[in-house]
Amino acid sequence: MDLRKLKTLIDLVSESNVSELEITEAEGKVRIVKSSGAPVVMAAPVAAAPVAVAAPLAAMAAVPASQAVTAPTEAAPADQDAGHVIKSPMVGTFYRAASPGAKPFIEVGSVVKEGDTICIIEAMKILNEIEADKSGTVVKILADNGQAVEYGHPLVVIE
Repeated sequence: MDLRKLKTLIDLVSESNVSELEITEAEGKVRIVKSSGAPVVMAAPVAAAPVAVAAPLAAMAAVPASQAVTAPTEAAPADQDAGHVIKSPMVGTFYRAASPGAKPFIEVGSVVKEGDTICIIEAMKILNEIEADKSGTVVKILADNGQAVEYGHPLVVIE
């Protein structure tokens, strides 16, 4: 599927009441899921082999849609009940800072206000700032810098 067609589909989902769209063609399968206003695209070839979660971003397009949509169960910490967990709103690569040499947005013990940037998730070569949806103190950072994360993957615990 060419990029223009994909962009058109994303725009259509963004502007409509449709929350999810899945299209299968000879070249592969594309699934667009709208979450909190911004569509998330998960593309996969029809006969693709599974790719490890720690794969680079370029290889993430080869992950079967069935794996890309499921929320991780093993990655959820046992002590999630100790605070508010901020989860990834999309599939991508987690970064703690704006650039490799820059100071991280948050550290354990940092006080954040609702709307403060806590990390960046790179998806399809676009850097998406993830904001805190609750004010509080960061008690745990659950994702490693440069780690591939899925939709719903726990990122940070705030108390």
